[in-house]
Amino acid sequence: MREFTVRPEILDFAPYVPGLTIEQIQERYGLTSVIKLASNENPLGTSPLVVKAIERNAARAFRYPENHTPRLTRAVAEVAGVPEECVLVGNGSDEIIDMLFRMKAVPGISNVVFYEHSFAMYGMCAKLCGLECRVVPRGEDCALPLDALAEAADENTAMVVVTSPDNPTGLAAGVEDLTVLAGVLPRDCLLVVDEAYIEFAWPPESYSPVQAFDKFENLVCLRTFSKAYGLAGMRLGYGIMPAPLAALMRNARIPFTVNLLAEEAGLAAIEDEVFFNETLATVMRGREYFTNELTRLGCKVWPSQSNFVMFRPPMDAKTVFQTLLEGGIIVRHLGSFGLADCIRVNVGTDKENRLFIQALGDILNG
Repeated sequence: MREFTVRPEILDFAPYVPGLTIEQIQERYGLTSVIKLASNENPLGTSPLVVKAIERNAARAFRYPENHTPRLTRAVAEVAGVPEECVLVGNGSDEIIDMLFRMKAVPGISNVVFYEHSFAMYGMCAKLCGLECRVVPRGEDCALPLDALAEAADENTAMVVVTSPDNPTGLAAGVEDLTVLAGVLPRDCLLVVDEAYIEFAWPPESYSPVQAFDKFENLVCLRTFSKAYGLAGMRLGYGIMPAPLAALMRNARIPFTVNLLAEEAGLAAIEDEVFFNETLATVMRGREYFTNELTRLGCKVWPSQSNFVMFRPPMDAKTVFQTLLEGGIIVRHLGSFGLADCIRVNVGTDKENRLFIQALGDILNG
């Protein structure tokens, strides 16, 4: 058998490990009903307009999509209030992250800065590209260490990455703090703000710098259709960035990364304001319910601006996670984030939320 070699540093990181599916849990524990509150998916499912758009266009699946997804790019630019040439639509925001690391940084010279217990994609991309990772400790009580990020950057820093709202804590950085951070970074350093959960932040104008995008020269904001728009399975996201950078990335990318049905789904999702607004109402109602009920049960709860809540139960978190799992409720134990004493639970439907709290109460009070 032929042997293959890779750079040693590529082997020095743990791969991203997704949670088990509903079907896998049903088979493993012999369950007929499972509630999944582990992957931060939309509690209402998929927009009816999206379903119709996919069905209407399914017969066109043999055709190539239009390269660079121009219709969706225009729609996104209009919704975000930014120039069309500053928008790059991708196969999930992960594609944009990957391209940023490969195009902006120089292997063996550049470094990237982000804080600990954040999205595994940052470290994976950096190491695959031969870049130095500067991982900054979080502040007290998992606070976002923006000042420390600025201090860690130097003339070789290609990017400083901030996830806001943050996963897994749900904490968010304010616009003023992000503006200050962008202003103190080295000349050629990008501030990349991963806004996968920004639609759930309230009030939005207090948290997203996109509203003042024209005032920044080094800002990249990443967004996704996976959460608020309910399209996690379609793999659709986008970046908002300086026009020259977007043009370079557009010219360098491989063709047709966004499939035809994904573009149609994205356009329909933007059109369905009723579904979008109902999603936000459901999430904010459930988020408040979780915060109050988890606190009542004696858990430490972090204030969240996302569609999930992170909490520390008053007993071993791994035991709580496993007991919930065996009872058919999937949440996320945060050991893989380096927070082994904590659990993340995303907002479900009102019924699912009540069943989770009831099951957790039985465990903690049993």
